[in-house]
Amino acid sequence: MSAKPKLSVGPILYYWDRDKIFDFYREIAQSAADIVYLGETVCAKRTLIRLEEWFEIADTLAAAGKEVVLSSMALLEADSELKRLKRICENDRYWVEANDMGAVNLMQGRPFVSGHSVNVYNERTLKLLAQKGMRRWVLPVELSHETLAAMQAQRPEGVETEVFAYGRLPLAYSARCFTARAHNLPKDDCQYRCLDYPDGLTLSAQDDTRFLALNGIQTQSAQTFNLLPELDRLVELKVDVLRISPQSNRTLQIIDIFNRAINGELDAAEGAAQLSRWMPVGPCDGYWFGDAGMIEHARNRIAG
Repeated sequence: MSAKPKLSVGPILYYWDRDKIFDFYREIAQSAADIVYLGETVCAKRTLIRLEEWFEIADTLAAAGKEVVLSSMALLEADSELKRLKRICENDRYWVEANDMGAVNLMQGRPFVSGHSVNVYNERTLKLLAQKGMRRWVLPVELSHETLAAMQAQRPEGVETEVFAYGRLPLAYSARCFTARAHNLPKDDCQYRCLDYPDGLTLSAQDDTRFLALNGIQTQSAQTFNLLPELDRLVELKVDVLRISPQSNRTLQIIDIFNRAINGELDAAEGAAQLSRWMPVGPCDGYWFGDAGMIEHARNRIAG
């Protein structure tokens, strides 16, 4: 294997209670993860952790040797959210993951990461964002390895590539809160029902096929995206960072499996089989192959 990709832990996409969040990051500080993304990216009502406390968590992780990046919201709807975004973007201690173009503009040429919710679909966009200060970009989750290969061939010098490699896929954002709606509650009086679903609320079709997960204003895949079986291809494509999106249980074990596979201590197929037992519904990787997102190609390939 050539250059080994680093491992990142994405921001927590769900609404967890304070103690669980603090306990989680104490464990992450001792993990094999190289990079940790912090902050609320989904809903401004999730305020159990104040911005100052996110900075305290960041300082603790940095002291443990982790690279820390502060993640911004993907959808802003109020002046208070814009003010919070400005405070994040104006910090001079940590890079920012810009999850919309407003955050990109606020960075004003300072180094930043372009998140997967920014529509970077071609080489020209990569070049433009690099001129604005982008130092790393996260591949939008709906793009294929063929698209990535074309973009890598013309990636600007000094820009890293990160790929969402494990977790329920963030698919869309809406002004509506679907978790509240599922409980016949208005968004303004949601009663923080997201706290009841630490991995999202799985949604089934009329034929009982589980195909989406509701996470407040965010819609996710029900299946867990897993690119561990594609590790060799990811290395071949010169991907610099593999992102693991936190789930409510066994995130440390997931990090460990990826780390062991990267270091040649574990066969990727064996690791993928172990990971599948920890997923809320099951695996998928269709987008990576230019197919329907909920399809899983890896199982057929491994079985063959």
